[in-house]
Amino acid sequence: MSHNGPGRTHDLAHLAHVELLTPRPEESLHFFTEVMGLEVSGQEGESVYLRGWDDYEYHTLKLTAARTNGMGHCAFRAGSPEALERRVAAIEAQGLGIGWQGGDQGHGPAYAFHTPDGHRAELYYETRWYEADETTRPALKNQASRFPARGANLRRIDHLNLLASRVTPMREFFVDTLGTLLSEQIVFDDGSEKAAWFSMNSKSYDLAVSEDHSGARGRLHHLTYAVDSREDVLRAADICLEHGVFIETGPHKHSINQTFFLYVYEPGGNRFEIASAGARLILAPDWKVVVWNEAERRKGQAWGLQTIASFHTHGTPVVTGETP
Repeated sequence: MSHNGPGRTHDLAHLAHVELLTPRPEESLHFFTEVMGLEVSGQEGESVYLRGWDDYEYHTLKLTAARTNGMGHCAFRAGSPEALERRVAAIEAQGLGIGWQGGDQGHGPAYAFHTPDGHRAELYYETRWYEADETTRPALKNQASRFPARGANLRRIDHLNLLASRVTPMREFFVDTLGTLLSEQIVFDDGSEKAAWFSMNSKSYDLAVSEDHSGARGRLHHLTYAVDSREDVLRAADICLEHGVFIETGPHKHSINQTFFLYVYEPGGNRFEIASAGARLILAPDWKVVVWNEAERRKGQAWGLQTIASFHTHGTPVVTGETP
């Protein structure tokens, strides 16, 4: 069983930024700047705005001090002002809209809404491009900023994985309402949808949605930034080891979408992934959804490593019975 939908509309250009909540803001900031190598673009109130060295926008991560962990909101940039209007109308027709927000340090007016599972999200078009200063200006003008040579040297935001109490309504929403392409999915023998991957551009996915085994709504599974190569992922594992960062699993390779991965927990308890930037591309206009069945999923990762149990149970904010 597969769900092709109407096909990718390109009304959503890409995943733009994610707001992570952390109860340990100073330690989380140290992790993202000194261990992962992100750059600080600005600060306002309880939030710090960060970006990878080749992210073109002002920020791709908004790190906010909070009493809990998890995701404050995620944001997608629309492909044009007209695309933004089309998708806002489609969201309003579903009754999931919150309304227009005045903007943030990194972008102009944004339309806020809830996903069917309760995650808060935004769409916007007007953005603030990052402007390098004397310390970050690159030698090559087609690069957003200078290579930091610090920590894991994260290059750019890559994708987001959301947990959901039910995958099917989320799949229908992102395909039918927001116009993304369903690239791959997991469907068990009883017909239940366990996970789905969505493409907004030529990358094989910007967003994934996985079933939340706790039954909770609106939680975060992980946020991912990309580095240039598998070797960089391996080096990131060494760097995390040196800094006492908890490594959950990897480095290894997923069967689905073939991502080479390393999963760690940042100090606030949120799962964070470092992945190689050599992601598969989807150029075919008539892409056929790749469907993984129950037996194939139970084989584990690409080279036979069984998926660690916490990968299916830990999400943020943490629910009763889980470890942060």
